[in-house]
Amino acid sequence: MDSKLHIEIIGLIKKSNFHVAKTIAEELKQAFPDAFLDPTIEPLLEIDWHSFLCNKKNELRGEVWQYSSTLMCFLNGHLLGNERDLASWAKNQCGFTLTWPQASYKAEDGYLKHLQRTGHQFVFMDIEIAGEAAGRLLFELFSDVCPKTSKNFQALCTGERGLTQSGHPLCYKGSVFHRVVPNGWVQGGDISPERRGNGGESIYGLTFEDETFAISHTKRGILGMANKGPHSNGSQFYITLQPTFWMDRTYVAFGQVVEGVDVLKRLEEAETCHQRPKYDCKVVDCGVFSLNSSTL
Repeated sequence: MDSKLHIEIIGLIKKSNFHVAKTIAEELKQAFPDAFLDPTIEPLLEIDWHSFLCNKKNELRGEVWQYSSTLMCFLNGHLLGNERDLASWAKNQCGFTLTWPQASYKAEDGYLKHLQRTGHQFVFMDIEIAGEAAGRLLFELFSDVCPKTSKNFQALCTGERGLTQSGHPLCYKGSVFHRVVPNGWVQGGDISPERRGNGGESIYGLTFEDETFAISHTKRGILGMANKGPHSNGSQFYITLQPTFWMDRTYVAFGQVVEGVDVLKRLEEAETCHQRPKYDCKVVDCGVFSLNSSTL
């Protein structure tokens, strides 16, 4: 058993090269069952791939610093490279050639099915920075753990609840990211007309209770509710820029960013005065992300 070969495929599930490498690894196991262990296949969404790649660059160093592919293939723990390197190794060492053309790999279908299998809801925000389109943030909401908090955020993305008790839209569209805390978090969600960062309102009334502290702030991209003390959640939210474990018993985390690494980076790097961006970082559109057909 120890003499068998083990292939590990880790990559960005949205890209076709991940699905090519996955198929090569699986077909090698099928063609040579006595020579290969079952391959390890790890599909990653964008923010997790970015974190994985940064960690691997720090671990492996050397030429990996210049690694630009969205895929890593390992053989018995050693980096082979991307799908082309894996295909070349399979041909030279095993006489194996993948016959399917790369164009036949439905990366988008695999990506959407991966999202569907979570059983979670996904919502998006299209961001404009200093009047220019910056891109889209895609959030996964942990509605199985935090159903009430997730529903609040989702409804504020769609605007389905109409107006607040004070008569302005219950919707994130048009709101801004009003706070950037270096190495901490970015904050938005004040839906009051003034957008000063001291207002907001939930779909349940002015505020609602802390639902659970079950989700830890373990990494960059955790989505949570900002508050002014216990049981004071409204519409304001934050996105972490690094692990912030000190938040775990004070703020309700209920989701995570899964796409939009570059957008989050631009928000993080916005020029500020007393933690407030000097130019508008605005939500120009938001809503539920359809898992039937991709709009990314």
